[in-house]
Amino acid sequence: MLKGFFNVPKAVNEPVKSYAPGSPERAKVAETYKTMWNSQVEVPLYIGKEEIKTGNTKKMSAPHDHQHIVGVYHQADRALVEKAITEALEARKKWAAMAWENRAGIFLKAAELLAGPYRAKINAATMIAQSKTIHQAEIDSACELIDFLRYNVEFMTKIYADQPASTSDMWNRVEYRPLEGFVYAITPFNFTAIAGNLPSSAALMGNVVVWKPAATQVYSANVIMQVFKEAGLPDGVINMVMGDSGMVSDVVLSSPHLAGVHFTGSTGVFNDIWKTIGNNIATYKTYPRIVGETGGKDFIIAHPSANAAQVATGITRGAFEFQGQKCSAASRVYIPQSLWPAVKSHLEADLASMKMGSPEDMSNFITAVISEASFDKLARYIDQAKNDSDAEVIMGGNYDKSKGYFIEPTVILTTNPKYTTMETELFGPVVTIYIYEDAKWSETLKLVDETSEYALTGAVFSQCRYAVEEATVALQNAAGNFYINDKPTGAVVGMQPFGGARGSGTNDKAGSSQNLLRWASVRTIKETFVTPEDYKYPFLG
Repeated sequence: MLKGFFNVPKAVNEPVKSYAPGSPERAKVAETYKTMWNSQVEVPLYIGKEEIKTGNTKKMSAPHDHQHIVGVYHQADRALVEKAITEALEARKKWAAMAWENRAGIFLKAAELLAGPYRAKINAATMIAQSKTIHQAEIDSACELIDFLRYNVEFMTKIYADQPASTSDMWNRVEYRPLEGFVYAITPFNFTAIAGNLPSSAALMGNVVVWKPAATQVYSANVIMQVFKEAGLPDGVINMVMGDSGMVSDVVLSSPHLAGVHFTGSTGVFNDIWKTIGNNIATYKTYPRIVGETGGKDFIIAHPSANAAQVATGITRGAFEFQGQKCSAASRVYIPQSLWPAVKSHLEADLASMKMGSPEDMSNFITAVISEASFDKLARYIDQAKNDSDAEVIMGGNYDKSKGYFIEPTVILTTNPKYTTMETELFGPVVTIYIYEDAKWSETLKLVDETSEYALTGAVFSQCRYAVEEATVALQNAAGNFYINDKPTGAVVGMQPFGGARGSGTNDKAGSSQNLLRWASVRTIKETFVTPEDYKYPFLG
């Protein structure tokens, strides 16, 4: 049904620019970074058609230079959060009725704006206020967000084209309606792409959104709103509010018009949201959809047959890119005794060659962690490992917050497979390694599965296909995204739909049609062409 009308451009993954020395894109982003660094921005609340400045502001600074203020953002009170809900519901009257082609056109245009005129700006904003290197910013705030916007349109058209069977006397069809009410989108600091995708994926399906970005990501969130506005997103469809997290959620989750929550963040916060919705369930007009991607304690396990250099690279990239602040980052590693000397040698060489500092210097591999609270937490765990009898800091372990929140890439070796840093999510450049006896491969797989409450990502390195198969089966519930001979990070939209189960979320797979289906309410319509006029069936005689 209607397949001939689904002629939107075929989604393709946005190519990653190299930013190699001397390249034009490197020069462009360097210039943009400097301009933005030397100016200050004032981020308003985006509610309906208004850009509201309340005067109740908080400063935004760079984690790698925390005394440098790049701007302020305004905070909402309860009345303004309620206003955002009201404006969203008013906008829904037209937005929900808009033809899908016109909704699609807005977000396809947003993708092209990010690919072209806004690329340097969104990357520089992510580098400045989230302390990402240019490579990490490029694959996130540019490429992944562009991919989300393009692929979501393609996923939407495939969903709409999925229709039931009909017969000559009966026409059956389904409508994929937006949810009745509004969606609450809560986004984290660590991925600008997630901040753009969570509100826009729901909006693409005809929903209206109240969006609360993380306080430490507002700087680049403001650029996302500028892009959406330039792309033609109508007022009130996505309303961006900042303020006290508890207060904002209290107002939103108390509204009878709450139709869904699209969340990425900590497991504890998500649990509280779920509990609040449960307590308020009699309040709502409809059962809210709850979609969440939460924590991770992601693993790498190497088989004795694995290539040591490949394992070491998987650890280095998987644990230390973006300072380990990815929910998918490798943070616990299991290595066989026979392989450990070679892996250790490669790791030591890798860490010795890494440079740490401001992302403005594009030769740096490591920059700062996001905040002082994060820095202090990580420093406590590193110090504990230095003092505990069953753990040893064998690489890195230094830290300094005098200028920026810098923590060296740190490797902890433990003799206890249940040591605290093997179980606790740290969200920083700290990885813990446990050495197992080669003959205990199968027992170690069981250990990997049982150690963590999370089940987000994991990786196995092996040149033995029997071992790969055994690990794939044994760890089927331990990771929603499982990697063979690769690091456990770097899921690509349209290729590796992302999400995990257990304490890692609802596994609704961002970057796939499964996620978009959560933001649609299906209505089945049956039309009979020749209607019966007698109740009697043939069996009655």
